[in-house]
Amino acid sequence: MEPTAQPTIVGIDVSKDRLDVAIVPHGEAFFVTRDAAGIDDLAARLLPLAPAAVALEATGGYESIVAASLSGAGLPVLVLNPAQIRAFAKAIGQRAKTDPIDARLIATFVLATNPPIRPLPDEAMARLNDLVARRRQIIAMMVAERQRLKRFPEPRLQRSITRLLDALQRELSELDSEIGRDIRATPAWRENEELATSVPGIGPIIARTLIAELREIGQLTRRQIAALAGLAPWTRQSGKWKGMCFIGGGRAPVRAALHMGAVTAIRHNPALKAFYERLLAAGKPKMLALVAVARKLLTIINAIIRDRTPWQPLRP
Repeated sequence: MEPTAQPTIVGIDVSKDRLDVAIVPHGEAFFVTRDAAGIDDLAARLLPLAPAAVALEATGGYESIVAASLSGAGLPVLVLNPAQIRAFAKAIGQRAKTDPIDARLIATFVLATNPPIRPLPDEAMARLNDLVARRRQIIAMMVAERQRLKRFPEPRLQRSITRLLDALQRELSELDSEIGRDIRATPAWRENEELATSVPGIGPIIARTLIAELREIGQLTRRQIAALAGLAPWTRQSGKWKGMCFIGGGRAPVRAALHMGAVTAIRHNPALKAFYERLLAAGKPKMLALVAVARKLLTIINAIIRDRTPWQPLRP
């Protein structure tokens, strides 16, 4: 019996000016410029190969136009979490780091793990992602300026910081209005927001973060959705030694939003408040109990959106 042929996988390391490309198992490697001409040339070279996946890391925005263009050309594109690639490199003992090596590492990771290909966001979803990300940036700037307001008592500096905070607040209000308009203009998003906000502890900001950052919500199992958000616990254990459980990875903006939702829920949602208090009574640390509430909150919203049924109070 002949061995099954390996699928063709393309790994792309994205930098500001160029794209380093590795094709496995062919062993071919090359680079193109990260501009329209280079991306078009890359698509033309890859299409005849009919690759099973074209994978690149999320690099803070540089990858967006590349992923959208290649996907638009009909190629199966994967955008990967850089933390997964770093962990894979460590696991296989890959220490050397250059752009061509990184491209081959990305392709090897996909060949080894076979992650599912999911549709990339369309133009409307990409716009919503950008608006929600910009909102996070403005919030971070406001937090930083408020800290400076406490540190600098000099009146002129206080006035300067206050003016900037006022401007940021106006920008935040405008962004919230724009996000709200986009949500209301899309029936599926509007319904998902209404379903999510039916849960005590979930307001429009958290609901919109989930819509923008967790498009798979309502389509996965509770374990899968928790893992995607980085809220699934994992344990360190060897022989008789057992370490603490940890959470990590996944989508940090979703995890942060759900943490804030959990803080609100343990005050205003009787069922989740009782759940939290049971964990504390069982001796669980407060932070671990809060993470468990965030995870339960996510699984509840996932089920509500899946079943298209608003929140029904749970028994404590």
